[in-house]
Amino acid sequence: MSTTAPETAPAEPAVTLSDVTKVFDAAGVTALDEVSLTIAPGEFVSLIGPSGCGKSTLLRIVADLEAPSAGGVTVFGKSARTARLDQDYGIAFQQAGLLDWRTVRANVELPLELHKLPASQRRARSDELLDLVGLTDFADRYPPELSGGMQQRVAIARALARKPALLLMDEPFGALDEMTRERLQGELLSIVRDTDAAVIFVTHSIPEAVFLSDRVVVMSPRPGRVTEIVEIGAFGDAGDGDPRESEGFYGAITRVREALHHADGRVGAAHAGRDDR
Repeated sequence: MSTTAPETAPAEPAVTLSDVTKVFDAAGVTALDEVSLTIAPGEFVSLIGPSGCGKSTLLRIVADLEAPSAGGVTVFGKSARTARLDQDYGIAFQQAGLLDWRTVRANVELPLELHKLPASQRRARSDELLDLVGLTDFADRYPPELSGGMQQRVAIARALARKPALLLMDEPFGALDEMTRERLQGELLSIVRDTDAAVIFVTHSIPEAVFLSDRVVVMSPRPGRVTEIVEIGAFGDAGDGDPRESEGFYGAITRVREALHHADGRVGAAHAGRDDR
């Protein structure tokens, strides 16, 4: 009798983008052009590129806040619309978007309240999340009483309220000072490890993308295309010392920077070729 263990079926990708194109007809602008990308469960992927390259538009398409003009999107094998209705993802933007008249706890519990969970379950979940983001002592405070970094931690806790398997984050630390930003980057990695969520993270910062990501997706100037994917690793999981001071970290920054320069060059050459015809 065979003792070979049965093969385990591969996990469904967290996100699959297939030749996604987005044209804003009213403005006559092609924001994205045939973008294809697959993101695995638990993987942290950053999108980086110049302003206007379609990073945020791509995130909004995954979130079903924009519809692609062509191509396909699936989230854990479902359509983007079904994934949104099932709340398979949480989303956080650059502005925390908290409700000033609700306490920190009430902001975190808002998605649960909208889904009519009993008060006891909402309380237990908010206790868990506030502990996760280090804000237990601020549960009864109001957003205006918090610093910008603390407000972003509340926003992340709210995004995690329904235990999503995917986090969509659009420059959530962009408005923060550098020291707060670096601290929250480390805290975000700890949260992601604890929840095992996949992350799509939009940023303009090369060091931030390198520190956080398993892979950095480099996009061209508009129309946005994926020009290169840089494999990074896990600097945030390093042991002793600050991984941001390591040679490997600086080397990865150089690789991403070079990929961005190459993307600019390829697009410039393509435009020159069209002008010559």
